Amino acid sequence: MSETRVLYIDDDAGIRRLAARALERRGYRMTVAETGAEGVVKAAAQRFDLIAVDHYMPGMDGLETLEALRRLPDPPPVVYVTGSEEGRIAVAALKAGAADYVVKTVGDDFFDLLAASFEQVRARALLEQEKAAAEADLRASNARLEALLGEVNHRVANSLQLVSAMVRLQATALTDPSAREALEDTQRRIQAIAQVHRRLYTSNDVESVDMQEYLGALVDELAETWSTEALPRALSLAAEPIRLPTDRAVSLGVIVTELVTNACKYAYPTGGGEVRVALRRIDDDIFLLAVEDDGCGIPEDAIPRGTGLGTKLIRAMAQSLQSIVEYDPTHTGVRATLRAAVR
Repeated sequence: MSETRVLYIDDDAGIRRLAARALERRGYRMTVAETGAEGVVKAAAQRFDLIAVDHYMPGMDGLETLEALRRLPDPPPVVYVTGSEEGRIAVAALKAGAADYVVKTVGDDFFDLLAASFEQVRARALLEQEKAAAEADLRASNARLEALLGEVNHRVANSLQLVSAMVRLQATALTDPSAREALEDTQRRIQAIAQVHRRLYTSNDVESVDMQEYLGALVDELAETWSTEALPRALSLAAEPIRLPTDRAVSLGVIVTELVTNACKYAYPTGGGEVRVALRRIDDDIFLLAVEDDGCGIPEDAIPRGTGLGTKLIRAMAQSLQSIVEYDPTHTGVRATLRAAVR
């Protein structure tokens, strides 16, 4: 307590002397000021841990002094001292920023009350400082973790891009059409996952993905993959701005890739046609994905066409979202939909 520096502001010389003597006996390092203006100057010139301000002073009264003290950079806590028991004065002081108030009385009990108030206010101030420091440390730690996660996502995206390039090179070296097709499908699946990690390391949010941006980039990639100079592929996207956790975004991206791939392979055997992808919110916590075409459709009583692995992937990714992919039998062509929770 000997290190606690206190400024006592009171126009009564006798009270100032008594306060300085009584509080120094209790271990405080005391400085006194006769007027509010003098107190503000001293508070601005040196550092105090606590300030006590009397209410009734000529010129600048206690409330005006308190207001001026609160305007100082990083002001210390102020205990308001008043000889009046009127509650309105205490309320006004607390509203103006006082940490506590003490009613001035005659005798040594007043200084005991003042010292007790100092101890409580000082303890509360130290606790608030420790809390602020802990919160600052936590923010700094979170910033470091987010930077680390961003770097991890960057490296994962680069690694997946390298794997995708290697798969593409391997596919071009194959002469077997079915084997080449299987590797090209694998490459598209890798790209769908890589797109998620690219979104994460370029975003301030490393826990969720903006599906509007993600699906936009994914659909553009798929359109480029399935287009040729002679036959450009028409893929369209209508997506609302929905954010999904990373793992759910990956699952949805793989599903979109598989459904679009199936549509591009089988919907229009004689030429190009449009494939549409839509994502919208149908409830606060539920979204609806739809991938549709106007092609030849699925033969009645037949399962959706595509590679066996693709069908299994769609089912597995839908299960990870606690959902299933459904096909609309009334739609001309194929319309696949999935309803799932945002989280």
